[in-house]
Amino acid sequence: MPNPLAFPLWALGVLGQDKSFVANPILGSPALNRLGLHRGRVALAARAARLRRAWMADRLDPADRAALDRDGFLIRPDYLPGETFEALRREVLGRPLPAWEMRQGQTVTRMIPLTEATRPLLPLAVATVRAPRLDRLAGYAAGRAGAPIHFVQTVIAEPDRGEADPQTELHADTFHATSKFWLFLHDVGEQDGPFVFVPGSHRLTPERLEWEYRQSLTARDDPRPHHRFGSFRITAAELAALGLPAPRRIAVRANTLVVADTFAFHGRAPSARPTMRIELHGHLRRNPFLPWNGLDPLRLPGLSGRALDIHLAMLDRRARRGHPVVWTNVGLVRADAPPVI
Repeated sequence: MPNPLAFPLWALGVLGQDKSFVANPILGSPALNRLGLHRGRVALAARAARLRRAWMADRLDPADRAALDRDGFLIRPDYLPGETFEALRREVLGRPLPAWEMRQGQTVTRMIPLTEATRPLLPLAVATVRAPRLDRLAGYAAGRAGAPIHFVQTVIAEPDRGEADPQTELHADTFHATSKFWLFLHDVGEQDGPFVFVPGSHRLTPERLEWEYRQSLTARDDPRPHHRFGSFRITAAELAALGLPAPRRIAVRANTLVVADTFAFHGRAPSARPTMRIELHGHLRRNPFLPWNGLDPLRLPGLSGRALDIHLAMLDRRARRGHPVVWTNVGLVRADAPPVI
């Protein structure tokens, strides 16, 4: 039975980023969703994002803004000057670094934080992800200015081991605009597990809103765990019914930047052979209902550049107490090393 003493927290979650139809019984209520709870949250969040983007629009290069508005993502080859990019690769790949790993079926994701704690080891990488232009792109894609979380990400596919990677299912991350970006340190070919994106699926059309409504009626009891948790999965037949194009595999050369609004449908392409890709990665997700930009707590003194350090320290403490954690501290590991877990 749900704990009624938690009701105030669940109610606050409805007004914020909560997305799980299981963890928050208010969000998971079929009766409330039949009355339009989820549909209303999606529509309100989309309107707020449009307003905030209008305030940010003149700070972007017109070509970047047009790509994000049209497709929901942008691709910028040769993002850094050649010499700077090679120096970045040497810095990131040159030595073991503090790392955490997570396994999802056949895929291991390694995270090397780009924070105040690691800035002495990775000064160029930290400067690259905190560049004002990239900050503006991430904010516009997310529909909300703020301080992204940054890390070096290594994605290692082991197709002969374990169950399928749930991130290879096409999905939206949550019910509102959020952003992720990747600056790839290696070429990523069609068969190397590239990013997959459905162009234009970031737009909240009447068809998408009706689809969101239908999902909300059964999400709490859906057999797919991530779907129950509010990261809705979608099939190829459903894409076609929404009038959306086929997914596009984003094969890229090294030194390519990709920025995306992950309210759109996206995923990782499955790999038929062992693969590894390494990128500088960032993501930005904030309360979608606040009508303003800025005033981000993660930019406050003492928190700026340290949010991920604090979060990982809490996870490490939980792990030492025997509690399950998503990310496992694997010590000092090279970004291009085989998986530890």
